[in-house]
Amino acid sequence: MLFLALLSVLSSSEAMWYEKLPNRWVQCKLCFRKCKIPSGGRGFCQARENRDGILYSLGYGRPCAVHIDPIEKEPVYHFYPGTNILCIATPGCSFRCKFCQNWHISQVRPEEVERYSLKPVQIVKQAKREENCIGISYTYTEPTVFYEYMLAISRLAKKEGLKTIVHTCGAMNPEPLKELLPYLDAVTVDLKAFTQKFYDTVIPHASLSHVLNNLKIIKKSGVWLEIVNLIIPTYNDDSTDIRKMCEWIYKNLGPDVPLHFSRFFPHHKFKNLPPTPIETLELAKRIAKSAGLNYVTIGNVPGHSSNSTFCPKCGKVVIKRFHFKVLENNILNGKCKFCGTNIPGVWK
Repeated sequence: MLFLALLSVLSSSEAMWYEKLPNRWVQCKLCFRKCKIPSGGRGFCQARENRDGILYSLGYGRPCAVHIDPIEKEPVYHFYPGTNILCIATPGCSFRCKFCQNWHISQVRPEEVERYSLKPVQIVKQAKREENCIGISYTYTEPTVFYEYMLAISRLAKKEGLKTIVHTCGAMNPEPLKELLPYLDAVTVDLKAFTQKFYDTVIPHASLSHVLNNLKIIKKSGVWLEIVNLIIPTYNDDSTDIRKMCEWIYKNLGPDVPLHFSRFFPHHKFKNLPPTPIETLELAKRIAKSAGLNYVTIGNVPGHSSNSTFCPKCGKVVIKRFHFKVLENNILNGKCKFCGTNIPGVWK
């Protein structure tokens, strides 16, 4: 235990975005929870610790996951399709999703899982060495909890010409988000549902309005944005709520933000539920299209035709996919090669 405590001290960094309070308490200002933490305590995420009135980030330089993935796995579909990305994560999360597939690293204390020792410069060098790798993605857990590490890596990556992607639940507060965005190239946001009841009970006690506000901030920044909605049977599959969500996206973010409807499979505390019926996903896509959204896909259903991207004008396949693999790319100079329609995204 002494070794683990020493290792934790050596691998931590003073946190950003916090306020010192009387009696050695601190208040973290990084995510919507704004945890007030006594000396010796940790925030809700378990990844930020108050040591004698100074808040430390416990994940700095100590990722628990380092892996090369196809960029489509994030998912990011309109951003350098067919390339790879170096994905990293540290333990902890601002949410407690009962359906989390990565709960064994997202809902634990950092010292409870095996971790690597990798400085930001080492992460950047690793990404540059990998074949067909365009950059780094912060994913698997909630990147907000390793904000300082993410920011340091992203600053170095920018100088080296690498791309950076964040896959987030949208928990970060607006001020740190705005500081980070200039160093990012793309963001994928999990929009878990479109009712506050879902965020209260399934996550629990998170804020839908906070996530929606962050979506608007990201879109306004010009950083490429995509949205994922995991449809869970009986919890967020109501067609009226799906329509409201799609109409909100159209009104506030525009018709061209890609929306991914993803199939749920039993995980963690939701093992009693069945997988999402494919018909439910297909209905959600029809609703989204009728609401005016141009780029709507279905994920976690390998071989489904709606895993591909279609031109909104001529209807032909502009990017044909099988799960995470790109089979055809019919986009030339940012346009559909069949009819010349502009396809928004970040292309080679």
